[in-house]
Amino acid sequence: MSDMRLHDPAGNRLYLNAEERAAFLAVARRQPARDRTLCETLYFTGCRPSELLEITPARVDLSGGTVAIRSLKKRKDATGKTKLVYRSVPVPPDYLDTLNTAHGIREAQRSRKQAAAPIWPLSRVRVWQIVKKIMIEAGIPDAPQRSPKGLRHGFGINAAINGIPLHMLQKWLGHAQLSTTAIYADATGKEEQDIAARMWG
Repeated sequence: MSDMRLHDPAGNRLYLNAEERAAFLAVARRQPARDRTLCETLYFTGCRPSELLEITPARVDLSGGTVAIRSLKKRKDATGKTKLVYRSVPVPPDYLDTLNTAHGIREAQRSRKQAAAPIWPLSRVRVWQIVKKIMIEAGIPDAPQRSPKGLRHGFGINAAINGIPLHMLQKWLGHAQLSTTAIYADATGKEEQDIAARMWG
């Protein structure tokens, strides 16, 4: 059973709601290219900061509309050996256009060396600082959800609200167990109202 949760022991929300996600994206799109694309990648893929830092031009499929993300959580094969696991996450065409323009993805893919170099050669701490700065500028309160993990949880909640099947969301988020992904079906507050509104017509 997963110990992941959407609220802390005091009942504080650990995910960005729809309004906070929209505000974050709007502010991110006003940033310099590096910070904009970094934040949009977290927003559109739901990846972890450590996974973001592993993304190279070779992992971006401009024609297929996906980004391949290597799961950094340990996975073992049938013999007990650690194995590499990649997942392809679909992303919007306009995001890919921005990514390509900002980082020369198509050009980098022509060189094996450039294609294998990280798009964002930063530390996890620096990613956290960039995300926090943009969240503050977006007016997201100083609360537990103001973090990269809050953005990832917000991605999961948004997907669940929009009817994405849990097994597909499990793949996109890189969860080993469906029970971990199932927490996103337990939306509350405004998110729960949005789901209930579907029944009301």
